[in-house]
Amino acid sequence: MSKKRLGHLVAYVVLIMICVGMILPFLWTLSTALKPSGKVFIYPPQWIPKPATWKNFATAWNRVPFGKFLINSALVSLSVVSLQLATCSLSAYAFARMEFPGRDQLFLLYLGTLMIPGQVVVIPNFILMRYLGWLNTYSAMILPAAFSAFGTFLLRQFFLTIPYELEEAARIDGCSRFGLYGRIILPLSKPALASLAIFTFRSQWNAFLWPLIVINDIAKMPIQVGLSFFRGMYDVQWELMLAGTLIALVPTLVVFALGQRFFTQGIALSGLGGR
Repeated sequence: MSKKRLGHLVAYVVLIMICVGMILPFLWTLSTALKPSGKVFIYPPQWIPKPATWKNFATAWNRVPFGKFLINSALVSLSVVSLQLATCSLSAYAFARMEFPGRDQLFLLYLGTLMIPGQVVVIPNFILMRYLGWLNTYSAMILPAAFSAFGTFLLRQFFLTIPYELEEAARIDGCSRFGLYGRIILPLSKPALASLAIFTFRSQWNAFLWPLIVINDIAKMPIQVGLSFFRGMYDVQWELMLAGTLIALVPTLVVFALGQRFFTQGIALSGLGGR
């Protein structure tokens, strides 16, 4: 066997091991979700439950207002995605295509906010939400996440790859600045916009800490906070919690599957792929 083929074999073996290591937690989640309550912690553990308790999914759905939780998460996630696509694309266009004093310094300062942990700004944001009277409202979950330094950076990197000649030709034809943004830049930036949309949707769909702090009405809670209702004071209904987790996982998988092609292109062309 040649060294080249041996190297490929080793690479494939390593990749397969990584894939197996990543998929095992999901398989164990499915296995636990199908077990009766008394067999969750039996030893040796059963990977294939006998019998499989499919009613755990129906029980999890009916035990709490699961449908309402999903609607709340979808409303918040889609709203934040729409706002971030608008705000991040506008700011990224300014940083990438416009000339003004202090542009690069301002961008570095804006980018520096990525180094601040999200937990640091929880208390200031909470005080602001209380001052505005937005506690226990959808606005408290949506508006603080409407701006993103990461999204601005992602789109700016992509906008820089678009040839300036396209803008110059459009200007000769009398296109305005917003016309350049809406008719030239955005249509050519679908991969980057799709990547940002997927990142943002996943982040907001999985948000837990901030909604837990600002929402106390069960009718407005998102799905991740709703799953905590399966945790009691003295025990945890693991089979129901994991069944609910699998249900909550479906929308993110659907969004990623629909935007996978654009997502891959956006990561490669925006510079986040290691190039």
